[in-house]
Amino acid sequence: MQRRLILALVAVGVLMAFSPAWSAKPDPNRGQRVFATCAACHSLEPNRSMTGPSLADLWNRKAGGLASFQRYSSALKSSEVVWNDKTLDDWIKDPQHLVPGNDMTFQGIEDDQQRADLLAFLKQSTQPGHAPSQPGRGGQMGGMMGGGDLNLKTVGPEHRVQAISYCRDTYRVSTADGKTRAFWERNLCLMIDSSENGPQSGVPALVGAGMMGDRADAIFAAPDEISGFIKQKC
Repeated sequence: MQRRLILALVAVGVLMAFSPAWSAKPDPNRGQRVFATCAACHSLEPNRSMTGPSLADLWNRKAGGLASFQRYSSALKSSEVVWNDKTLDDWIKDPQHLVPGNDMTFQGIEDDQQRADLLAFLKQSTQPGHAPSQPGRGGQMGGMMGGGDLNLKTVGPEHRVQAISYCRDTYRVSTADGKTRAFWERNLCLMIDSSENGPQSGVPALVGAGMMGDRADAIFAAPDEISGFIKQKC
């Protein structure tokens, strides 16, 4: 009889260990660590979109429905999906299964506990006023800060671009601190930032984009500034 009781207790323990019903309670703190893989593309601040749309006020929003984000795939905009606990869990598990043909490059999270933790964090942090601070984009270049949340209208002279010349495969960028830096053409990215933190018109900003100091972004206020600003000069 005693042996049967012991075997029964062992069996219950095994079931508890492997049954989802006995899994750990969703933890927003663990979920924030999982979100680190999402933070490169998604902001938690209202209408501050990046590669992907802002996740602020996400619950009960129609997929593809953030008016300030212009890069939704046709598949997502026509999906009729509304974000809630169930649809977000399905999306995070396998985006292509929920909405075939969407442009999301993320492959999904199969681990049930990680998804539960991530959803607990998102449900908390996407509410108005609850977004935690997100680190800016890293990288340095000769003492220059990385991009991220840098206000490009108020940057120092080491960031303010005064001239850009191009010869063969090399850009030379002169900044207001009197320095000129040379970049291989593939290592200087010409970008546009029309947001409130973007550069002033006619005053592009140079922002480090790599850990080795050999890469940078030249960020303009509008597309038509680029061709007029860069001079062919050898």
